[in-house]
Amino acid sequence: MDMKEAMKQRHTVRRFKDLPLEEDVIQLLEERVRMNNEKLGTEIRLVCNDDTAFNAALKLFLAKNAVNYFLLTGEDSEDLEEKLGYASADLMLYAQTLGLNTWWVGGTYSRKAIEALSPGKKTHGIVIVGYGEVQGNPHRSKKFADIAKYDGEMPRWFKEGVEAVLLAPTAVNRQAVKIEGKGNEVALSYARGFLGKADLGICRYFFELGAGKENFVFVKTEG
Repeated sequence: MDMKEAMKQRHTVRRFKDLPLEEDVIQLLEERVRMNNEKLGTEIRLVCNDDTAFNAALKLFLAKNAVNYFLLTGEDSEDLEEKLGYASADLMLYAQTLGLNTWWVGGTYSRKAIEALSPGKKTHGIVIVGYGEVQGNPHRSKKFADIAKYDGEMPRWFKEGVEAVLLAPTAVNRQAVKIEGKGNEVALSYARGFLGKADLGICRYFFELGAGKENFVFVKTEG
């Protein structure tokens, strides 16, 4: 499975099998984390076999066996949240290519427990990773015309980029993104709000993957 196929197969999964991640899988995930950190200047970590991310009630009813996760953290900056969103998209899809499932968590984890893992850093969420009990279901999605418009005859790469964004996970499934294209230029924006900049980073990654980075340039990305 390549990254584009993973984009189509990935769905949110919140309940996982009681199976540990194999050592070779951990090594592959940690290498992917390292690549993203070097590229983006983030300090994301893979945390394994830790059951403190959720309280007892959530572990019982919602987050079953959610004990492995990417800790989305780094030095606080204006663009950190967007960078973490961008990196998390890559990590989620890469995990899918390895036969794993993921869940992007922004507000229901134990902040005290998670923030204690990276003192002095800024954390903008976690991404649970593991072997899902199920493969999940497609989320409800807006229509193409709700989020995108193109000035002139729409090229195939723009259409495929927007379709990719419609597959992307966003905070509370808002899909509050707007995409405008003209020639080879694309303007991407996201409504301000809870995790809006993280969502912007996720959508930017999905658009690049769907459209092909060689076909366009971003002239504006803001949230």
